[in-house]
Amino acid sequence: NPSGKTVMSFPYAVGQIPVYYNYFNSGRPSPTDPAGNWYTRYRDIPNDPLYPFGFGLSYSEFKYSDYSISDTVMTRNKHVSVKVTVTNTSNTDGTEVVQLYLRDVTASIVRPVKELKAFKRVPVKAGASVEVSFTIEPSDLAFYDGFGRQKTEPGLFKVYVGGDSKNVLEKSFVLQ
Repeated sequence: NPSGKTVMSFPYAVGQIPVYYNYFNSGRPSPTDPAGNWYTRYRDIPNDPLYPFGFGLSYSEFKYSDYSISDTVMTRNKHVSVKVTVTNTSNTDGTEVVQLYLRDVTASIVRPVKELKAFKRVPVKAGASVEVSFTIEPSDLAFYDGFGRQKTEPGLFKVYVGGDSKNVLEKSFVLQ
């Protein structure tokens, strides 16, 4: 049963290139705007890639649930734990690659909307569930500023967990 994941996003057509998961926020309106006002889109294809970063095929089907985060406030000498339950809803044993992405919402410089920070390959028997946990350390939140110095800034961070970069569950915490 295959369980590999893509290492890049695959576009519908060459007109979408470049297309990648960790793009910088452009300040344009959100594609989730219900009215679709002020949002640029293609006429004949969706804006999203054909296959997002981290996408993979399997004979098994997996469902993510019971997503929790240990604390909504993190200090510089403490970590945050993230847990999610992965259920194999098919009749075939399989292996899922659970992916954890972070977003620094309030950084002093523009940061990507998602960055892959961790992943775990977990075997899940048919019809069974497995709890997967990750630990986010303050060092996972660091980035390099315009002068090449590594820094970690206080602010809001979003944590995404899922089977690829598009289909994720979301929680958040504040670094003090």
